[in-house]
Amino acid sequence: MVAMRDNAETARLFELLSSVVDPEIPVLTLQDLGVLRDISVNDGEVKVSITPTYAGCPAMEAMRADIESTLAAAGYERVIVQQILSPAWSTDWMSQSGREKLRAYGIAPPVSTACGQPGGQIECPQCNSGDVKLVSEFGSTACKALYQCQDCREPFDYFKCI
Repeated sequence: MVAMRDNAETARLFELLSSVVDPEIPVLTLQDLGVLRDISVNDGEVKVSITPTYAGCPAMEAMRADIESTLAAAGYERVIVQQILSPAWSTDWMSQSGREKLRAYGIAPPVSTACGQPGGQIECPQCNSGDVKLVSEFGSTACKALYQCQDCREPFDYFKCI
């Protein structure tokens, strides 16, 4: 869960950063992904905490730069973007809105059964069929796997459950 502080400036900062998108999946914001963890302001310095979807995520530097430029454009000159590795990011942190955006974009959102927990199955984002087959554990990025629908025959990425 995102740590939010009860003050107007922090709320404004979260609102400003609600437009920052994931560089690899540009239909998702950092808030949709659950990567944006905390914002604090101390003596005019803004500290933003983000957690990568996995250690070594190549998009982290782009995320950091986008956060810094968004806040600089709003007049915040002193910004520190801190990467937090513990607790590790989880697909549980993704918003429902983010999951729906993934599906509309053609990427199957994570489902808990893929993590060995009850609650749903991987479905084709094109036709919603549950008759899908794993093609490769690795999709277009390391956080996705490649599947193919056995009904409509379309290949699609599945955002891995972590």
